[in-house]
Amino acid sequence: MAMSIPASITGGAQTGFTAPTYTTVADQAPDLNSKQAIVSALGGTQAGVTTHSVQSPFTCTVRRPGTLKVLLAKFLNGVTGKFTKVPRNAYGVLTRKGLLIQAGQFDVGIIRTTIDLPAGADTADPANVRALISAHIGLLSANSAGAGDTAVTGSLG
Repeated sequence: MAMSIPASITGGAQTGFTAPTYTTVADQAPDLNSKQAIVSALGGTQAGVTTHSVQSPFTCTVRRPGTLKVLLAKFLNGVTGKFTKVPRNAYGVLTRKGLLIQAGQFDVGIIRTTIDLPAGADTADPANVRALISAHIGLLSANSAGAGDTAVTGSLG
């Protein structure tokens, strides 16, 4: 299955939230290489959380490279047999949420996760590409509440 935005997202654990869920609706992506959705409804207990609006956006975007890069023989050093240049393919996930910074004033908080892979790894080592992504997502998921606590308190302790 390709990277996508499900119609319902089960949120990670957060201090003060109970079973958070987010209902999404497809939105116009910023470019042809992306898919985007807005958060239109909330589930569970999330006191004070708002859904998407013009003034306070709540969007999720997934993106693939515009042009997928491959390993080319012209970058192979004839003497050492090693590639002198390895092109990279960057896939990304972006979440934006309008945040109240003072009464009546909003700004946007942004989280970016980029998956930056060397061309060729997709065919030469797909199991380890999947392990890289699995471990990263697991780390984010396992630290959902901790990341929220750190973002609010400033403490890693």
